[in-house]
Amino acid sequence: MVSAAGVGVRRRAAFAALRVARVDRLCEDAAAITFEVPEELAEDFAFRPGESLTLRAFVDGREERRSYSICAPAGGPLRIGVREIPDGLFSSWLVRRLRPGDEVEVLPPTGGFTADLSHPAHHVFIAAGSGITPVLSIASSVLAVPDARVTLFYGNRTTSTVMFAEELADLKDSAPARVELAHVLSREPREPELFTGRLDAAKLRVLLPALTPVPEVGHWWLCGPYGMVLDARRVLAELGVAGERVHHELFYVDEPPPPPARQVEGPDEEGAAKVTVILDGRATSMALPRGVTVLEGAQRVRPDLPFACKGGVCGTCRAKVTAGTVEMRRNFALEPAEVEAGYVLTCQSIALTPDLTIDYDA
Repeated sequence: MVSAAGVGVRRRAAFAALRVARVDRLCEDAAAITFEVPEELAEDFAFRPGESLTLRAFVDGREERRSYSICAPAGGPLRIGVREIPDGLFSSWLVRRLRPGDEVEVLPPTGGFTADLSHPAHHVFIAAGSGITPVLSIASSVLAVPDARVTLFYGNRTTSTVMFAEELADLKDSAPARVELAHVLSREPREPELFTGRLDAAKLRVLLPALTPVPEVGHWWLCGPYGMVLDARRVLAELGVAGERVHHELFYVDEPPPPPARQVEGPDEEGAAKVTVILDGRATSMALPRGVTVLEGAQRVRPDLPFACKGGVCGTCRAKVTAGTVEMRRNFALEPAEVEAGYVLTCQSIALTPDLTIDYDA
């Protein structure tokens, strides 16, 4: 099994208007949205379990993008899970107002929170809230591999806030000897009390050794709030789990963002670096003023560059530095092996050398 560093990156394509086939209510504030994919776009929108889709809309003349994880098993219909954020521009529209037949602008799937399904292994998932979305995709696909096993610890506030509750129960029933499912609720008492509380470090120190053969687990998958992911990584390290066996994805980070990069003032500004970006086989060069991120600067000449959150969380803007060096101000998306291999988040990367080449196709 491999994390993003070992997965080939597909060539990127443009946004496509996909028709909504279904909108299924999961709970009061969440829905699953299934898209129709025309035959001519089938190859572009074929996905690996755990990848995500970037959606685009124009609001008051401003382009807005959001990234949502695919929640379907390998080979299934293209489907995302969305939980509404209070006053959320995209999430409220998707959960409350979107209807079958509507069209949404969507980029082809991307992401590195994926697994190689060619060999059986024991996969343990630790998820909270909407973090279940990519986990459901990976776990259901893993079970198609003979002799593979799945253990899932899923944290929520109450029973009524559990996304995909019926599908998770069906997953357990489909292979009871190979699936362990533990719901942990923070605001609703459960029996045994072991399953009451938050999936924090204290709870995980008890749960994991009690319910999993830690040394025999092939891969650990973490998806949820930043604090939960940090706690889980810390506990797994305490238990002797090698870092390369732990994979994570964040849906949001409750930390202050870095200071915003100042706006591009022009290519003749003193201290500008020469930056070449490669995307879809085409190289474009530009002058990047000091202190401006690669993404913000390069978008002047390559508006087709991929991005979503611009906060160092989603990983959509991932690319490889093939010449020169950068300072990456924030990184919540790339695994250590990816960074070691030269991959960066261009929305967070500042040029440190006079010449820089960034390859989105690598």
